[in-house]
Formats: sequence, structure tokens, C-alpha cells
Amino acid sequence: MFQIIIEKMDNVLFARIKELAQARDVSVEEQILSVLREALQLNRENMAEDREDLLECADRIATMTPKGIRQTDSTLLIREDRDR
Repeated sequence: MFQIIIEKMDNVLFARIKELAQARDVSVEEQILSVLREALQLNRENMAEDREDLLECADRIATMTPKGIRQTDSTLLIREDRDR
């Protein structure tokens, strides 16, 4: 078992964690552990799915691009937009 000391936490964040802990009738420490576990579990499970969804979306967009027509370099479009 490890111990973590958080030296700098703003009042708003602590107040929100405390509210959540009180609503669940657990300690602040238990609530922080719950939030960490949930965040790490979600990242692990959904990371591959999110990547697949993004690739699928990119493929859909690519199919909308007309074939054989030269596309404008996006760098030029961004520069043009900044210069307005």
C-alpha cells in the first residue's frame, strides 16, 4: 500500500470532492481513490474503442473528398485565415 500527499489542491476542487464524498457517505480519501480507479479503468477500456471510432470517422471523411481533384494545402488555408 502506498501513500500520496497532495500539497497543492485548490479550494474548489477539494470542495467538490468533499461534496461527492458526503453524497456517497464515504471519506474524502475513499472518494479520491474511487475517482482515480474510475478514470484509469475508463481509459484502459475505452482507449482502443475511441481510437477505432476516430479512424472510422476519418475514413468516412476521406470518402467524401472528391477523387482526382487537387486539394489545397491546409497550411495555406490556416495562414490565410490568420491574416484576416
